[in-house]
Amino acid sequence: MRTRSLFMILAAAFLLLLTGGPVSIAQNPVPPGRIPQGQPPQGRSLFNMFWQIPEKPVARPQPQRQRVAPVQRRAPTRVVVRDDPVIPKVDVNHHVLVIGDTLAGQIAEGLEDALEDRADVAVVNKAKADSGLVRTDFYDWPKAAGELLAADAKVMVGVVVLGPNDRQVIREGEITHEPLSERWLQLYKTRIEAVASAFSAKRVPLIWVGAPPMQNARLSADLTTLNDLFRKGGEAAGGEFIDLWGAYLDPENRYAATGPDVNGQIARLRLGDGVHFTKAGARKAAHFVDIVIRRILEKTPTQNVIALPVPPDADTTPASPPQPADVERLIDRMVSGVPTDLPLIPVVPPRPLAGPILPLTGAVSPGGGAALIASIQEARGRGDAAAQLDRVFGQGIAPEPRPGRADDFRWPRPD
Repeated sequence: MRTRSLFMILAAAFLLLLTGGPVSIAQNPVPPGRIPQGQPPQGRSLFNMFWQIPEKPVARPQPQRQRVAPVQRRAPTRVVVRDDPVIPKVDVNHHVLVIGDTLAGQIAEGLEDALEDRADVAVVNKAKADSGLVRTDFYDWPKAAGELLAADAKVMVGVVVLGPNDRQVIREGEITHEPLSERWLQLYKTRIEAVASAFSAKRVPLIWVGAPPMQNARLSADLTTLNDLFRKGGEAAGGEFIDLWGAYLDPENRYAATGPDVNGQIARLRLGDGVHFTKAGARKAAHFVDIVIRRILEKTPTQNVIALPVPPDADTTPASPPQPADVERLIDRMVSGVPTDLPLIPVVPPRPLAGPILPLTGAVSPGGGAALIASIQEARGRGDAAAQLDRVFGQGIAPEPRPGRADDFRWPRPD
C-alpha cells in the first residue's frame, strides 16, 4: 500500500514537470531584458529551469522614429568690393618701347604700374641683361633698335637706359681702346648717335634716361661722363634727356639707398649691390619718365576732329580737316580779342574794377552824368529844396537827423 502511494506521488511529480507547472513563480514580474543577475528568469516553466533550456526571446516591435530632413543652408553670396576703378577695355593704339640693360627692364616694370590708368597704352619691354654699347658682338643695340621699330608700327615713344655695363675696352679692328680714353669716347659717341638716329628716322620721340648714382664711387664718377654723352646725343636727335642723378642722393649729395618714394614715404630704393633698383626705386624712376610720356600723348593727334562752325555764305566744298595747331591758333586769337573770319561768339571785354568818375559840380561832362547834374542845377532855384541841396552838395553840410532815421545818433532815443 505504501509502495503504491509512493509510486503515485512520483508519477504526479513527473507529470507536473512534463506539463510545465505554474506559469510564473514570481509575484512581481520583471520586464524581459532587465532580469537581475543570479535570479531565475520569470515566466519560465520548472522543466525549463531544471534542464536550463534557453527560451527564444520575443522580439518586440520598436517604434520608428520620424527622420527630419536636414535644413539646407545656402552659402552667403560673396560681394567683392574693388578699390581700383574698372577700366573699360579699349584697343591699344600706342606702344612704349623700352630698350637697354637691366635697369631699363626695371623701369619698364615701373612704367606698367604708372600707365595702368591708360588702357590704350602698352609698355613693350625689350631690355637685355648685361648689354651695352661697347660689346656689339654680344648685343648690337644700334641694329636692334632699327629692327624693333620696323617690326612695330604702334611705337609711340622710345625709352633708352644704358651705361653701367659699358666700362669696358672697345675694339676697333685689332686695336683695343681703354675705357674713357679719347678714342674710346669718340667711338662711344658714334654708337649713341646711331641708336638715336634709329628713332629719329622713324619720327618716334626718344627719351634717354641717364644712369643713377652708384654705391661705387669710381663707377659713379665714370657714369657722370657717360650721362653727359647721353644728353648731347639724345638732344641732338630731337629727343629728351631725363636726369635721375639728384633723385637718389641724400641731402649731402651722396649715394643713398633709401629715400622718399612716389608717395613721399621713406622707402628702400636700391638693392644691396648698390646698382639695381628695388620695386619702389624703379617706380620712382618710372615716375619721371611717365611725366614726359603723358606730355607726348597729349600732343599726339587723335582721330576725333573738332568741327568748327561754318558761315552760311561760305564755300561748302569739302576741305581738309583743321589741324590741332590751327585750332589752337584760333583759340589764341579769340582770347586776345582779335576778330576772326568765323561767326563765333564775340569775346566780352573784361569789366573794369571801377566805373568812370562823374563830378557833381563844375562843368557838365558829356555822358550819362549830365542829366543828374542838370537836375541838381535846376532845383537850386526852388526855395527850401534849393537851399537844402546847396547846403549838402555845395557846402558839404549834412542835413539835420530825423527821429527814427539811420543818422539819428541822439541818446536816449525819442519814443
